[in-house]
Amino acid sequence: MPESDVIILGAGASGLYCAIHAARSGQSVTVLDHGQKPAMKVRVSGGGRCNFTNLETGPEDYLCANPHFCKSALARHTPWDVVAFFAECGLSYEEKAAGQLFCVEKAGKLAGELVDRAKKAGVEIVLNGSIDAVSGEGPFTVRFKGAEYSASKLVVALGAPSWPQAGASSLGFDIARQYGLKVIKPRPALVGFELSGPDAELCRSLAGTALPARIETGGTVHLDDLLFTHKGISGPAPMQASLHWKPGAPLIVDFLPGQQLTELVENNRGPMKLGKLLEKHLPKRCVALLPDTLIRRPLAELSKEDATRAADLLHRRELLPRRTEGYAKAEVTAGGVDTDAISSKTFECGKVPGLYFIGEVLDVTGRLGGYNLQWAWASAHACAQALGED
Repeated sequence: MPESDVIILGAGASGLYCAIHAARSGQSVTVLDHGQKPAMKVRVSGGGRCNFTNLETGPEDYLCANPHFCKSALARHTPWDVVAFFAECGLSYEEKAAGQLFCVEKAGKLAGELVDRAKKAGVEIVLNGSIDAVSGEGPFTVRFKGAEYSASKLVVALGAPSWPQAGASSLGFDIARQYGLKVIKPRPALVGFELSGPDAELCRSLAGTALPARIETGGTVHLDDLLFTHKGISGPAPMQASLHWKPGAPLIVDFLPGQQLTELVENNRGPMKLGKLLEKHLPKRCVALLPDTLIRRPLAELSKEDATRAADLLHRRELLPRRTEGYAKAEVTAGGVDTDAISSKTFECGKVPGLYFIGEVLDVTGRLGGYNLQWAWASAHACAQALGED
């Protein structure tokens, strides 16, 4: 039976980062992963560009049943600590939007550096097999690829079901339940929406068109770009909104944020038609957001009631999603292992000493823009420090 100080289940961002830092502190570490390649989700993140952190990261950027849980780890391993780590690897970054740092050398290179650093630190990475069983409470035993691996400490860094095409699964939740831990109901997050009926037909006619939008749902507001798709809406604003959306709730969309259609109409009274006015402020195809009976009307003939109706359709359009686009399109999974059972400093399970959970498997979900990878690094580093101290 191969033995080590630490077994880490999952060779993703959090698993490899934890392995590197735990091995550097003198721990013997074995990483087990079912994928053919390590760090699969990292390799495809950000469309291959890898938005690996966000300089503006704070606890308020995360959704968790315990809003205080992520404070300690984020404070102890900041985005600049992550930048410094990858600078040691010879990687550089560029800021594409406020605070969002992307790897200049692209996601594949960053993933490769994680693997190389782990191997240089002495980490054993075993891939391409199934985790058939986990047992014990220190030592822990993992049956993998027909062999049994043993360690006094076990770290679950298996992520969650989002992006199953990259090998994601719910195995981490199953292991948590096996040890008596509560799992807050998982759901796809940072994902687009599917609509139905006339709304779906409208989106289909506008598919491929993008514009700035403001979306309200669940008491939250999201201002960013919106993309019409063949099934509904996607893009940064809808994806951010999905983190707070509950099934059956509407999305209130402003397709012309920062302006007031009624004022535009009053300031341009004359022979110009409403559609021509809108083409000055919206992508041409998006004029179809209003019915023909309105967009063909000269502004001079548009009543105040019609102007108000047009403004409501444009500024407070109510869309009722029938569902999200699901785990296959979701950037992350909201919900997960209840943090009440986990130490916010060490990430050790209080009920089962020696058992740790890090990264996306936990009920901590960040906004779009590098926050979730920052959580992977920060939670992994905090766990590795605890492993080294033990």
